[in-house]
Amino acid sequence: MSPPSQTAELESALLARAKALSEKSLAEAGRTRDELIASANERLRQREEYEARVAREFSERTYRQRVQAGEIRMQRELEWLRWRLVQEAMDALSTELRHLVEDEEKYLQLLGRSLAKAAAAIERRDLVAELNARDWARISRRWKSFCDEAGVTVEVRLAQEPLSCLGGIRLRDVADTIRVDLTFEGRLARMREALQQMIMGRLFPVSVVSADDAP
Repeated sequence: MSPPSQTAELESALLARAKALSEKSLAEAGRTRDELIASANERLRQREEYEARVAREFSERTYRQRVQAGEIRMQRELEWLRWRLVQEAMDALSTELRHLVEDEEKYLQLLGRSLAKAAAAIERRDLVAELNARDWARISRRWKSFCDEAGVTVEVRLAQEPLSCLGGIRLRDVADTIRVDLTFEGRLARMREALQQMIMGRLFPVSVVSADDAP
């Protein structure tokens, strides 16, 4: 074979080799491009899912915060309403008790019953009764007959130091280890919790079923 023919064949072989290498490189480049696009799409999908999840969580958190804020606000308003209703009831009771004190006959009958009840509760033979200044002035001179009329069978001495209270009586043993507080203030203090429970029962009756809870 002549040199020109050999040169032509070599050039043809080189061109074929270059073409094959080029096609291989193009194929690899295409696969790399496809992988890069797929990877970018996957990252984009994951980013979109992440952002959607973050947005959903933020929305849910914001909703929960708003619900909690609403519940706190409602609870605060209900606490204020309960306090106002209890306070109104206590004020009304205090007014009624002041009127009762002015009705001496009825009031002293109540005072006698309170004395007998307190004496029976303590179960001691020697007791001390404490009254406010006005009641002390009313019955101190006839204390013995007052105790007899009330049906008290134990010895009850009248304390000389008056109580600071609207009315009622406080009875204790001589050693001051047992006390029964039947003053109006003591009764009102014990009634406050019962009033709160009654008011809450009226605000939230257990028999009421909301539409959401109904089957």
